[in-house]
Amino acid sequence: MSEAAVTTSTDTDKTSGEGGGNPVFAVKNLWKVFGPKAERIPEDTSLHGLSPAELREQTGCTAAVRDVSFEVNKGEVFVVMGLSGSGKSTLVRCLTRLIEPTSGALSIDGEDVLAMDKARLRELRRHRAAMVFQHFGLLPHRSVLDNVAYGLEIQGVGKAERRAKALEVVAKVGLDGLEQRKPGQLSGGQQQRVGLARALAVDPEVLLFDEPFSALDPLIRRDMQEEVVRLHREEGRTMVFITHDLSEALKLGDRIALMRDGRVVQLGTPEEIVGSPADDYVRDFVRDVARADVMTVRSAMRPADADEESRGAALAPDAKVAEAIEAVARSGFPVRVMDGKRCLGVVDHAGLLDVVAGTTSAARTAPGKGEVVA
Repeated sequence: MSEAAVTTSTDTDKTSGEGGGNPVFAVKNLWKVFGPKAERIPEDTSLHGLSPAELREQTGCTAAVRDVSFEVNKGEVFVVMGLSGSGKSTLVRCLTRLIEPTSGALSIDGEDVLAMDKARLRELRRHRAAMVFQHFGLLPHRSVLDNVAYGLEIQGVGKAERRAKALEVVAKVGLDGLEQRKPGQLSGGQQQRVGLARALAVDPEVLLFDEPFSALDPLIRRDMQEEVVRLHREEGRTMVFITHDLSEALKLGDRIALMRDGRVVQLGTPEEIVGSPADDYVRDFVRDVARADVMTVRSAMRPADADEESRGAALAPDAKVAEAIEAVARSGFPVRVMDGKRCLGVVDHAGLLDVVAGTTSAARTAPGKGEVVA
């Protein structure tokens, strides 16, 4: 079993995308090694425990991705995050074989990506999985509209059809009125919107984002994050998002795979990663996170007394602790956690303070069951 599988947190309703079925991407025991005779590294288990420096010294190789396993479910935003050199960008490029994996298994909708010939790979990259890069790669002498339509042009779509589609997508990303401008006449945020629109225009099954906003100013970056959230809410499109920014990962991700030295050290929901760090590295990573903005009321919930089940304010199970703190402060009484008409439990002042202080686990309730765990 790969380390990624060992450290994966228990799935919850939120992790399952649209509720089961085959994953969009399935990655199993994936390795990418650079250097001489790279293929021997995954096969030699005696080398697997070496640090990156030790591996380079003994073999002359660098293992950018080490024995990584995960699945991306339909309709979810799957974030891969880590510091520079952790292997996250190499990993996302392996998904469409922009970088060839050294070993392992990789499929999209059950189809073996590693067995695809050149024609099938072109179809994958042009139609099924579109990449949005940090560097926009816009054509400087083409208008916004023509840049957005470029992928459709490559596909051989007729001029009238690709223009109509480009206009539709330009409006979707908030660039109305800028269709005839050249990239040099746009701000950085507007250029990134053009890059996003170009990827959306080909109507891909999956959008792959490789640190697309890291070069943008903080306010523009926040606007683009909100744009991704809005598009996902409206379209439900599957997204794989690469970032080194923890706040970005927590804001966008349904699940997060946290990488270090080519390995996935923890995979889980934002609440699982903040509330139940897998090791000291993850614990240090999330130390300064405002827990009340990430943890849900499930993590602070206790069983309701008989008289508490039918009175007082109510919140949904996925409401954040910060919202519950305000509700408890306003009423002065415990607040019910309601799943429709069913009371799952209540949150009170003491339980909320425990969560904020980090003295409770992220899993006080059985995920998806609504039953308090002792």
